[in-house]
Amino acid sequence: MSHTFDPSVLREYDIRGIIGETLGADDARAIGRGFATMLREAGGKTVAVGYDGRLSSPMLEHALIEGLTASGCDVVRVGMGPTPMLYYAEASTEQVDGGIQITGSHNPANYNGFKMVFLGRPFFGEDITEIGRRAEAGEWADGTGTIETREIMGEYIDRLLTGLEGIDGEALAGFRIGWDAGNGAAGPSLEALAARLPGEHHLLYTDIDGSFPNHHPDPTVPANLEDLQRLVADKNLDFGVAFDGDGDRIGAVDGEGRIIWGDQLLMIYAEDLLARLPNAAIIADVKASRALFERVAELGGKPLMWKTGHSLIKSKMKETGAPLAGEMSGHVFFADTYYGYDDALYAAIRLMAASVRLGKSVTELRGAMPPMVNTPELRFRVDESRKFAAIEEVKQRLAGTGAPANISVDGTDGVRVTTPDGWWLLRASNTQDVLVARAESESQAGLDRLMAQIDEQLAASGLERGEQAGH
Repeated sequence: MSHTFDPSVLREYDIRGIIGETLGADDARAIGRGFATMLREAGGKTVAVGYDGRLSSPMLEHALIEGLTASGCDVVRVGMGPTPMLYYAEASTEQVDGGIQITGSHNPANYNGFKMVFLGRPFFGEDITEIGRRAEAGEWADGTGTIETREIMGEYIDRLLTGLEGIDGEALAGFRIGWDAGNGAAGPSLEALAARLPGEHHLLYTDIDGSFPNHHPDPTVPANLEDLQRLVADKNLDFGVAFDGDGDRIGAVDGEGRIIWGDQLLMIYAEDLLARLPNAAIIADVKASRALFERVAELGGKPLMWKTGHSLIKSKMKETGAPLAGEMSGHVFFADTYYGYDDALYAAIRLMAASVRLGKSVTELRGAMPPMVNTPELRFRVDESRKFAAIEEVKQRLAGTGAPANISVDGTDGVRVTTPDGWWLLRASNTQDVLVARAESESQAGLDRLMAQIDEQLAASGLERGEQAGH
C-alpha cells in the first residue's frame, strides 16, 4: 500500500486542500498512517482528534482515525470544537502524545485540512514533507489501535476562566461585550463561556454552519467585522471580539468601533504582562508595527521580531522562553499562565483581564496608541518559481553599493526595510504563490514614498503589484 498526495496539499504549517479536488478520505487515511508511524517511532502512542464545523470534517475525521488506528495508535476523539480545544486536550492530558485538528481555518467553505501537534511541539515543515515521503513509499507501521470518545469542552471552559483569577469581580461585572463567532467552530464553546462570564454579553452567529451564511470567518478583513461594529454601536458596548473559522485567531473592535489589529492587541497584552514579568521577551512577526516593538522596549520588555507563521512563532517561543507572542493575523500565544499555543477565546479573556488590571477601558487603551498610517497586507500573485528568488534579488540590491545610506535592512523573513519615513516589508508567502507587502509611516506622504520604494524594487525584478490575491 502507498499513497500519493496532490503536490499543493502538503504546506509549510499544515496540510490543506479542496474537498473532492485535491483532498479526500484516502488522503486523510494516509495522513493518519504516517503520523501514527512517526509518533510510535518517537515513543508515543495516543492521539487526540478534533474537527471544525465544515461539512466535510466528519468524513475526514472518520478516515483519519482509520489511518491512525491501522498504524497502531490509540485515538481520543474530542469531537467538534475550536482548534485550541484540541490543543488543550493534547497539552493538559499526560497520556496524550499528539493531536490532530481537522480544520479549514479561514479558507473558503470547500477547503479543509489538518493542524497537528507532536509530543507537545508544532508539527510542520519537514515533518509534513516526511508524511508525504512515507505515503509515497508505503512506509507505515501496522497495528490495531483503540478508540475512545472524551467530552472535554467543560474542563476547557474551566481552564479558560482561570485567566480571570484574582481580578476584581465588580469591575468584571461592569463589562458589556459583543462577540461574533462567524458560524465557525468556536460558537458552542463561546456560548458556554459567555454563560459563565460576569457582565453582559451579546453573541452573534454562534451556530456552526460550514457554509458561513453571514460573513466569512476571517477577522483580519475589515468587512467581516461590520456586523460586530454595528452590534457594539447599537448596544453601546465596551468592545467586541470576533473569531476565525477554527477559533485560534482573534479580531477586536473598541467601543468606538475602531479595529484593534493583532499588533495593537499585543501592545495591550504586553503592557499588562510586563507589569508582572519585567524584562520578558515578547515576540511579534515581521508584519507588526514599529509602534509595537518600540512600546515593548519602552515598557522594559525585550522585543523580538520573528518569521510569520504560527508554527514558527511557537517554536521560537519554546526556544527563547518568551511568555507572550503574536502575529498581525490575530494569532496570540500566551505561555505565562497558559500553554503557549494560539487560543482566541483565551486571548479574549486576557483582554478583559488586562483592561481591569491596567485600570483603563479597551477604548482608552486603543485611543492611546500612536496614529500610524499603514497599508493592510497587500498580497499579489507571483509565480512559485520566482517568489523566493525575487526577495533574494531585493536583498542583494539593498546590500549593494548603490543602496541609500539612511536605511536598515532586516532579513529575518523576507526584507523589512526601515527608513526615516517608517518601514516597508516584502516577503514570500510560505503557503501560496504570493508575495506579501506592507508599509507603515507617520504620514500619508511618507507612506507614498515607502510604497514607491517597494514598486521600484519589484520593477527592478521585473514584477509589479498587479492582481490582488486572497488568503
